[in-house]
Amino acid sequence: MHKPNRTLLPLAVAAFAFAAVPAQAAEATFTAELTGSAVVPEPIRTPASGQLELTLSADGQSISYVLTVKDIENATEGDIHLGPPVANGPLVVKLFHSSPKKGKFSGVLAQGKFDASDFAGAMTGASINDLLEEIRAGNAYVNVHTSDGMDPPNSGPGDYRLGEIRGQIK
Repeated sequence: MHKPNRTLLPLAVAAFAFAAVPAQAAEATFTAELTGSAVVPEPIRTPASGQLELTLSADGQSISYVLTVKDIENATEGDIHLGPPVANGPLVVKLFHSSPKKGKFSGVLAQGKFDASDFAGAMTGASINDLLEEIRAGNAYVNVHTSDGMDPPNSGPGDYRLGEIRGQIK
């Protein structure tokens, strides 16, 4: 009489579970490449660049972030806004708003975690899922503001108060 192989079923279940995990993980991470050329309404010539990585928590209730920059001067703020690549839009989450970084800076500008209670403006009262829908629709971006603290504003790298580098979140 043929004996059933009892090791095949657990292996099949494990293989199926393992195969399902990468698809979920791929949907849970979003990134943005920040450059001066992406700034709206006019591109900015700057040596600065940056990257944002957003990671959705396992329970879907919060987002961890790391905002890294290179060769930026006088960083004052870093925010997520709603808006398509060709337009500016309202601020919805502050990522960096502590002490300004005076002078040239490269490295992690800000990292942490936010949830729906941190939303501002148009997203006040919305859910994390609502923000994710905007991101997936191509309607969210991040920018980093700079200021040398002197007038006139927008006088060159290190002094773009409305944002020196920007990137759509994908």
